[in-house]
Amino acid sequence: MTEKTNVKVLEEVVVRFSGDSGDGMQLAGNIFSNVSAGVGDEISTFPDYPAEIRAPQGTLGGVSGFQVHIGRGVHTPGDLADVLVAMNPAALKTNARHVKRGGVVIIDSDSFRASDLEKAAFKTDDPIQEAGLSHAQIVPVPITQMVKDSLADSGLDNKSIVRCKNMFALGLVCWLFDRPLEQAQHLLKNKFAKKPAIYEANAKVMNDGYNYGHNIHASVSTYRVESAQVRPGIYTDVNGNTATAWGLIAASEKSGIPLFLGSYPITPATDILHELAKRKDLGVKAIQVEDEIAGVCTAIGASFAGNLAVTSTSGPGLALKSEGIGLAVMSELPLVVIDVQRGGPSTGLPTKTEQTDLLQALYGRNGESPVVVLAASTPTNCFDMAFRAAKIALEHMTPVILLTDGFIGNGSSAWRIPNMDEYPDIKPNYVKPEQLGAWKPYDRDERSVRYWARPGLEGFMHRLGGLEKDSKTSAISTDPVNHEKMVRARQQKIDNIANDLPLLNVQGNPDADLLVVGWGGTYGHLYSAVEALNAQGKPVAFVHFNYINPLPLNTEEIIRRYKRVVVCELNNGQFAAYLSGKVPGKTFLRYNKIQAQPFMVSELIEHFTKLLEEE
Repeated sequence: MTEKTNVKVLEEVVVRFSGDSGDGMQLAGNIFSNVSAGVGDEISTFPDYPAEIRAPQGTLGGVSGFQVHIGRGVHTPGDLADVLVAMNPAALKTNARHVKRGGVVIIDSDSFRASDLEKAAFKTDDPIQEAGLSHAQIVPVPITQMVKDSLADSGLDNKSIVRCKNMFALGLVCWLFDRPLEQAQHLLKNKFAKKPAIYEANAKVMNDGYNYGHNIHASVSTYRVESAQVRPGIYTDVNGNTATAWGLIAASEKSGIPLFLGSYPITPATDILHELAKRKDLGVKAIQVEDEIAGVCTAIGASFAGNLAVTSTSGPGLALKSEGIGLAVMSELPLVVIDVQRGGPSTGLPTKTEQTDLLQALYGRNGESPVVVLAASTPTNCFDMAFRAAKIALEHMTPVILLTDGFIGNGSSAWRIPNMDEYPDIKPNYVKPEQLGAWKPYDRDERSVRYWARPGLEGFMHRLGGLEKDSKTSAISTDPVNHEKMVRARQQKIDNIANDLPLLNVQGNPDADLLVVGWGGTYGHLYSAVEALNAQGKPVAFVHFNYINPLPLNTEEIIRRYKRVVVCELNNGQFAAYLSGKVPGKTFLRYNKIQAQPFMVSELIEHFTKLLEEE
C-alpha cells in the first residue's frame, strides 16, 4: 500500500455493511470478519437484521446491517463506523447516524435514482446533505452496472448477476484495508461448493471490486490496522449460538454422556438447533419437535433415560416451557435450558436484543421452584458457559437456565480453539454399588444432591414424577411438614452450588468510589467504557456477573465496599431489583436501555462521567 497517498494507521476500525435484506450484507460482513481474524485482528461483530421477513425492496423497514470492529483491544462492535457501505438510499438513511466524522461512505450510485429516494422517504434530491453526511468522504460507485458488465458472458440470469454485487463491495472494502483476497475466495468456495458457476461469478466480481480500488486510491482514505498481539493458537470466527452448541458437545465428551436436544425453531435461537443437527458424527441427537412444550418434555424424558438433555428457545418459548421446567425441578433431573433473549413482551421484536427475561428465568414457575441461572457475556464466552451449565446440571441434578441474547448469539468474535485438557472433568452424582438394596430416588449426599440411577441399572428400578415425594421413602406424600422439608432441601441444593463458583473479580480501578455492575451480554460495552474513563484519570471499578443464581460468595462483600453502585442493563432494572433483595439496605443506582439495541460505549461514558461529577 505504499503507493497510497492518504493512509490512516489505526489500532482499531469499524466497518458497517448495509443494504436491502436481499443484498447479502450478512455474507459480505461475515467473510470480511473471517479474513480479518485470519490476519491476526481481534474482532467483534453485530448483525442487525430487519424485523420483517421480507419488507418491500428499497424501504426503510427492509434494511439489513452487519457491523464489524477489528484491530487491538476490541470488545464491542463499535459505536460509529469508519466505513459505511450503503447499497441503496434506505440503507444510507438508516445508517447515516452511525458514521464517524470524516468517515468513508461507499454507495451504489446505480441504486440512487429518484424512485429509490422516494422509497426511502427522502424529501430532496440530495440524500447526502439530507442525511447529514456532508462531513463524510462519499465514494459513489456504479456497482450494479459494473457487475452486470463483468458477468455479461457468464451465462447467469440477470437476477443471479445482480445478487453478486455484495461481493464487489466486499472486494472494494478488502482493498481499503489491504486485506488479502485468497482467504475470502477460500470462504466463498466453501459457501458455493455445490454451485461452481456461482462461485466463479462471485470470485470474479470480488476481484473487480478490489481492482477498482486501485483506480480511486488518490481520492479516498485507506486504512492500515495494526494487528493485535494474541495468544498463539488456532483461531476461528465464531458466533455465540455456534459456540453454545460446541460447548454442549464438549460437555458431552467430558462427561461421557450422549447429548440430546429437543427444540422448536424460534428467532434468535434456531441456529443452536441447526448446528447440533449437523453433529450426528459426534453422537448428538437433535430433534425438531412440534412446539416449545414438546421441546422441554422430550428433553426431560431424555434426561430420565440418562442423557445430557438440552432445550433451546427465546423468551416466549421460555414462558411455554415453565411447567416442564417445574417438573424437572420436582423430579430433580439434570436439564439445560438455553434462552437467547430477544425484545418482548409477547412476540415482541424477534430479531432484536434485550435482557428482559432475567426475572422470568429466576421466578417464572409456580411454587418454590429454584433453578440455577447463568449468563454468557461474549460470543466466545458462550462456549464456556454452555459447558459450565451442563457440568452444574449433571453434577447437582438440577435444571440450569443459560441466558444469552440476540446480540451475542448472532454476533461473533475471534475464538482460540481450546485444548480440552484445560477443562475440568464432569462427574455426575451416580448411585454407588454399595447403595444397592437400600437406595431411594430422593436420597441425598452432603450437598443435598440426590443420586442418579439411570434406567436399566440392575437393582435400581424407580419412578419419578411431578407430585411431592416423601423425603425418606420417596413415595407420594401430601404431608405438610415433609413438603416444607423437601422445599428447603431443593433450595439448599441450589444454594450450595455457590461453593463451586468462581469469586467475583473487580476490574478497572478497585479503589474507586463508583462501582459499575453488569451481567450477560453487556460486558464488552461496560468494560470498554470503564477502561476509557480510567485512562482519562477518572477512577471507576467494574464487576460483571456470569453467575446469577446462586450469586458468587463474595458478592455482598464487594458491593458493600463501594460508596456508589450503578447497575447497567438492557431492561427496566431487573438485576438491580434482584440485587436489592440479596444485599439489603444497599442503594443501587440504575442505568437502563430498552431500545432493543446494545449499549453504546459513548453513552455509558457520558453517564458515568455525570455520576463522578455528582460526588
